[in-house]
Amino acid sequence: MNRSYLRPSWPARVIGGRMARLFQPAVVHTLTVPGRVTGRPRSIAVAVLEHAGEQYLVSAYGDSEWSRNMRAAGHARLRDRSGTRLIETAEVPPEERSPLLTEYLRKYGRFPTVQRSFDTLPDSADHPTFRIVSQRPA
Repeated sequence: MNRSYLRPSWPARVIGGRMARLFQPAVVHTLTVPGRVTGRPRSIAVAVLEHAGEQYLVSAYGDSEWSRNMRAAGHARLRDRSGTRLIETAEVPPEERSPLLTEYLRKYGRFPTVQRSFDTLPDSADHPTFRIVSQRPA
């Protein structure tokens, strides 16, 4: 398993997610995943990719903590402007990620940190991607 990870800068980690939720509420969702060791809820700002009638979560920074937690748990809470949903996910195999990552970059590459992370980690195996397989209101 590839463990490539690009740690976001301090401003991106601490301020970026909060600011993104304010300025891009239609794009940014809050993902809350149980920690794989403690089970405590961990939250992060994410963008949900819609592609070919399916929804996906892409770890733009590589094998991040949230992606490892999602891999372990297989479920999470996803909050957006319309409310909170309980979701179950399945990881997309690396060989099937390329069209999804191309679409992700087309939609979200305008955000400097997203483009920079894909420039630094260009291999699709470096970006864990999860398909949302089921969802229901929380």
